[in-house]
Amino acid sequence: MTLMTNPSHPGEVLKELYLGPLDLSAIGLARRLHVPRTRIERLVKGETALTADTAMRLATFFGTTPEYWMNLQRAWDLARARDTVDVSDITPLAAA
Repeated sequence: MTLMTNPSHPGEVLKELYLGPLDLSAIGLARRLHVPRTRIERLVKGETALTADTAMRLATFFGTTPEYWMNLQRAWDLARARDTVDVSDITPLAAA
């Protein structure tokens, strides 16, 4: 099993792969997605997590899938958890 040890935040992906190449600002994207500008600004800065609502809107606008966007968030969350959650004191259930 391959683990992504340092995945990009979904906001970084949005900024680098979509907004930059399209010369589209966070405010411009927010207007086109019909969301508050702060939602996209904070996402691009990595200050907030991607929500399912935003994933649906991004997928519709960019012609991707909501799963694409949510998987970016999931990978980011799991990588952060691996760095911070201590499970060393949990004994795995023995196989029957």
